[in-house]
Amino acid sequence: MVDRSKVLILCTGNSARSQMAEGLLRRIAGDRFEVESAGTVASFVRPQAIEAMREIGIDISQHRSKCLDEFLHTPFDHVITVCDNANETCPMFPGTAKRAHLSFDDPAAATGTDDEILDEFRRIRDEIAEKMSQFAARE
Repeated sequence: MVDRSKVLILCTGNSARSQMAEGLLRRIAGDRFEVESAGTVASFVRPQAIEAMREIGIDISQHRSKCLDEFLHTPFDHVITVCDNANETCPMFPGTAKRAHLSFDDPAAATGTDDEILDEFRRIRDEIAEKMSQFAARE
């Protein structure tokens, strides 16, 4: 068995973008990457993120929101920030982690009807899926 590269995906609350990115990268290239996600603070996994992912056959319902403190002593090959706040406050990690920043709108900030909010989660999910596919293709 080939060792998989370790990837940490960071966001502010680890409630939506980083959770969806974790599920997507595992689906796209879980045979090559060991994927974790965390937030600069822990919160909860948003039900809309769970639903948006369920719609494409990815179950993140058992994910939990984690604080990046859990991973400060873990060497990662890649650290990907998916929001500007996390990019600005992300600490250095041990080892030779390659840093990448991918900025996505925060679907948790969406307003409107339940359907309109879920549509925003779907839009961001699809943007993240495209970027995770591009990341997997080049790494």
